[in-house]
Amino acid sequence: MTKRAESKYKINRRLGVNLWGRAKSPLAKREYGPGQHGQRRKNKPTDFGIQLMAKQKLKGYYGNIGEKQFRKYYEEAVRRKGDTSENLIELLERRLDAVIYRMKLAVTPFAARQFVNHGHVTVNGKRVNIPSYLVKDGDQIEVKEKSKQLAAVLDAVQSSERDVPEYLEIDVRAMRGKFLRAPKLSDVPYPVQMEPNLVVEFYSR
Repeated sequence: MTKRAESKYKINRRLGVNLWGRAKSPLAKREYGPGQHGQRRKNKPTDFGIQLMAKQKLKGYYGNIGEKQFRKYYEEAVRRKGDTSENLIELLERRLDAVIYRMKLAVTPFAARQFVNHGHVTVNGKRVNIPSYLVKDGDQIEVKEKSKQLAAVLDAVQSSERDVPEYLEIDVRAMRGKFLRAPKLSDVPYPVQMEPNLVVEFYSR
């Protein structure tokens, strides 16, 4: 297991939120940070601390994206026309692993990244094994035929933890779907409040 995957068990407690809204979250048992000093009383955060927390939440939600890659998303969001914070959310939601997670073909963003990495997914009929691949409007995403009976996929599809958002279309039985349109922040079913505007403030300091 990678260091990044291992960290998912501590992310919720470090940030103090149930980031993915899962019943299995360790936060349900321990409502304090991990480590020896996790139960110490916290000081009132600074503006910088609030912005940093917003960035960590957003990075963590999408499978703990690396800082270098996450900053590239911010720079691309700035370059595009329109609201930078909305552009940032759109770019993150277009990631192939995020789409697989949203379509309920994986139980967590970490599982979705691994699923794509292992070559179980096609986009418009072609195998794509790059989790950060950006899906376009109208793209058809499907689980490869040989992978449709994998226990991990069947468990994810049958889970009642989440609903598929309206900007995606999914044929559950065929394990095939379509990315219909770019979502707005208000369209994305985050279990906790995300504040991409604070992320933009963090990087534009």
